[in-house]
Amino acid sequence: MSRLSLRLPHSIKKAAQRLAKEDGVSLNQWIAAAVAQKVGVVETATEFFKKRAGKATGAGMMKFLRNAPKATPDPEDAVR
Repeated sequence: MSRLSLRLPHSIKKAAQRLAKEDGVSLNQWIAAAVAQKVGVVETATEFFKKRAGKATGAGMMKFLRNAPKATPDPEDAVR
């Protein structure tokens, strides 16, 4: 185990305390579980995209983009 000093906005701390109480665990346990969950999600996503990319290259992407149709984006897709 290791220690971590953590600064949270008051509103976030209060919400975390409420949720920990609802789950019947300490705030420390709740925060540790939340961090573990986030780590798992990020690591899973990273592995997914690495596998999905396979042997893709920037040159392959440029070839794909050069063959894309020349179309004006729909109004709801416009960058504002």
